[in-house]
Amino acid sequence: MRFVQNPRVVLAIGAGLALIAGLGIGLFIMTRDHGSNSPPPASKGGLVVEMGSVDEAPSANGRQLRCFVGGQFVGMASLAQCAKKNGVSTQGLDVGLDANGALAAADGAGVVVTPLAPEQLKDQVEAPIAGLPAEPKPAEPLDIKKPAVAACMRFNAGEWRKVADGLELNSCARTLFDGKCEKDGSASYGRWGNQTLRLVPGKVEQSADNKSFVSLAEQTLPGCHLP
Repeated sequence: MRFVQNPRVVLAIGAGLALIAGLGIGLFIMTRDHGSNSPPPASKGGLVVEMGSVDEAPSANGRQLRCFVGGQFVGMASLAQCAKKNGVSTQGLDVGLDANGALAAADGAGVVVTPLAPEQLKDQVEAPIAGLPAEPKPAEPLDIKKPAVAACMRFNAGEWRKVADGLELNSCARTLFDGKCEKDGSASYGRWGNQTLRLVPGKVEQSADNKSFVSLAEQTLPGCHLP
């Protein structure tokens, strides 16, 4: 065993053992890292995305509209905020279009707010079925014209109330406004079909778009009667 006592032999054996140990450690590390090269879970089962909760859209009461208090514009506010400023409930406010055509709310004190049209009066025209011939209309004498009729409604206490069905335009206007006088700066509203009717001092007006009004009939004095 003289070769063991030789310093060169001892150094050679030590170097060999160190090399073997280094190779073993390197092989172990490579084996551990091999798992990171495997395909991600998403490639096996499809992409998975986790999202947080989405805030709900603001409610109708949160919509900003022009707010009037005592006849004066006080800025933009929600329906609940405007009602609080007026000291009334939300049902106590008239919500509609002001003179500028913008959505507004007021307690009716000196502010003319055109009420919004009721949903049930929107026109619903059914399209003809393709491929079917149009149904012929019965012939009528040329000198006979049937007057148009429609539902007549009144706007009162913040809501629309039906007065009658199947009335002519003039009959509806008389039913709503005959004998009623309006003061300066105030107005009363009604509906005939898809037309908005408005009573202002001395006359009745009508509008097809709830914004632009034209004169329909003049009232006679005294008594504010309609022809």
